[in-house]
Amino acid sequence: MFRLDGKTAFVSGASQGIGAEIARRLAERGARVVLAARSTSKLEGLAEELAASGAEALPFALDLADLEAVEARFKELPEEFSQVDILVNNAGITDDNLFLRMKLEQWERVLRTNLSGTFALTRAAVRGMLRQRSGRIVTVSSVVGLMGNMGQANYAASKAGLIGFSKSLAKEFGRRGITVNVVAPGFVETAMTEVLSDEVRQQMASQIALGRFGTAADVAAAVAFLASDEAGYITGEVINVSGGLYM
Repeated sequence: MFRLDGKTAFVSGASQGIGAEIARRLAERGARVVLAARSTSKLEGLAEELAASGAEALPFALDLADLEAVEARFKELPEEFSQVDILVNNAGITDDNLFLRMKLEQWERVLRTNLSGTFALTRAAVRGMLRQRSGRIVTVSSVVGLMGNMGQANYAASKAGLIGFSKSLAKEFGRRGITVNVVAPGFVETAMTEVLSDEVRQQMASQIALGRFGTAADVAAAVAFLASDEAGYITGEVINVSGGLYM
């Protein structure tokens, strides 16, 4: 079940955390994977790891904030990776501040990468899907895009925008056999959360119905399902992977 043999997946933000785990899960299911991030230094280690398990993986330098270069860069993919069947929009940044202290540069920087960068990458990848009349687009948003969060007006706006963006594409591309869905993680064990004090972590966990932070594997499992043939009749949906933080 949920096999992806013969499929090519493109994962942005694949150098660490959730993105790296998504890449591992898709490769485990049989997909060849393009590992994209701004720098290939971390990607090369992941590519070697996946190759050691028998998977095909390509480290690929891509800066989503450089909107004008995204499509040209996408066209530079080697032929064996050029027909993308599964696009996972995972790359994103934060630049937190309370709204009255937030500078326009902070607002625009986060929106440019998280929302406009996803627009540019999706536009580049979807053309091949349209030609073959099939494809899967899975975008990683956040429960912050559903419920908001203090000090993250820019990040929440970008993540909420991804939801509206994805639902619109689901309507546009459905008759071409392309599904478009969103995964919205809650608090997840990553390098960002590891630096939190025990007190803060306990306070945050107390807000979660399941009483614990999620893992990157929890998110990757949802993405792998939505990328599979078994999810072929699901589109325009937001899968909330937050352990009951948001209901």
